[in-house]
Amino acid sequence: MKVLLVNGSSHPAGTTMRALNEMIKVFEETGVETEVIQLGGKPIADCLQCNVCQKTGKCVFKDDGVNDFVEKAYNADGFVFASPTYFAHPSGRLLSFLDRVFYSNGKDEVYDAFQFKPGAAVVTARRGGTSTSYDVINKYFGIAQMPIVTSTYWNNVHGLTADDAVQDEEGLQVVRNLARNMIWMMQASAAAKESGIALPKAESEAVTNFIKRNDNLR
Repeated sequence: MKVLLVNGSSHPAGTTMRALNEMIKVFEETGVETEVIQLGGKPIADCLQCNVCQKTGKCVFKDDGVNDFVEKAYNADGFVFASPTYFAHPSGRLLSFLDRVFYSNGKDEVYDAFQFKPGAAVVTARRGGTSTSYDVINKYFGIAQMPIVTSTYWNNVHGLTADDAVQDEEGLQVVRNLARNMIWMMQASAAAKESGIALPKAESEAVTNFIKRNDNLR
């Protein structure tokens, strides 16, 4: 099994990575392979809604790792998206990255690289705003039929620096439990496949717009 972890911070060894490292220790102890994608400080373009990806299956921007991540996602079993909190919101770079990742993989509302694979959000902050940041990241899982992994509290760790985060004993405990819960969900999914339990098939015929249209465009 493999988990992809995306660090939405510009600091590759900051508070957010400290939280992810706590999860990685649990994954490695159980033999789960991990790969961390560092978004870093390089600007990431926002989605233009040019819809090129709906024809080609690839985002039109090819130099910032979005297309590479989607390719890796097909072979992953679980995902962790992590971010520092900026003005009670995840980092803009993470949201731009995820907007394009999911939109480019969501042709005909089929997110085939992500469907039915567990996802978890992890957020960090010096003080406040984590709850709203947590909610925003969870929206990506909710639209792609991904089981959302929860823990023994909301998945947040506090601290201005990585050294500060070490003092948030409960926060680190929460993300360790989060990793254990994700492992269980991935194992349960694998066991279901081995037992011949088929994945559910979603309906897709109904399209409701708030403005009356004569076509089925979303």
